[in-house]
Amino acid sequence: MKRLFPIVLFFLAGCAGQSVQPDGGQTHARSSAAVHTELGAGYYSRHQYAVALSELRDAIRADSTYAPAYNVLGLVYMDLKENRKAKDNFERALDLSPQDSDINNNYGWFLCQHGQPKESIKKFLTALANPLYATPEIAYLNAGICSEKAGEDAKALEYYRQVLQIRPGFPRANLGLASVDYRQGRYEAARKHLLEYMKAAEPTAQSLLLGVRIAAKLGDSDAQADYATQLRNRFPDSQEAGEIQNGNE
Repeated sequence: MKRLFPIVLFFLAGCAGQSVQPDGGQTHARSSAAVHTELGAGYYSRHQYAVALSELRDAIRADSTYAPAYNVLGLVYMDLKENRKAKDNFERALDLSPQDSDINNNYGWFLCQHGQPKESIKKFLTALANPLYATPEIAYLNAGICSEKAGEDAKALEYYRQVLQIRPGFPRANLGLASVDYRQGRYEAARKHLLEYMKAAEPTAQSLLLGVRIAAKLGDSDAQADYATQLRNRFPDSQEAGEIQNGNE
């Protein structure tokens, strides 16, 4: 498979995680920055980017050293495809809080999506070094996806298995395992993991194409036809449906 399976992987900054200075004025500034950052994060999650940017700028005006504000700014600019601004804000966030797991995870994903998958793994591992990190399965999942992108399937398998140890049945980890197993010729294992994914998640164009290819390798013409029909009906204009149409199964 040439393309990554898309998934929303970003977790917002832990805005309460920044230490508050004892000075009363600084405490008020930090509290104000936290409130504006929380509001900005909420608007970001609803794709209201202009309002999110306004709130986050207010957060930085209140406290220019509040790392979570820069983290969420990085996410907003990443969605807006303003990559230089995204990078600058993630790096500013890390300058202020270099071990923050959320920031490392988010910046790692940014790097992975912009041609630096191997460098991204370092950020995910930094995120995972914190034993109190609330969502380690997300960093492991990101590490698996980006290891695939870097052509390091053995590491991808390890990371996907870590995800399933933390959250058994996590659909995207099963899909990753199916993809790697398919490439490495373990077609029965690939089918098993793909079926686990299909039980728990809506099919995507990419997962259906993977199903077509696995079934073809196993000589299961009924399953191959079923996946192909679903792909054409659900995603008729997709690149994956075009590959089926052109016989590139």
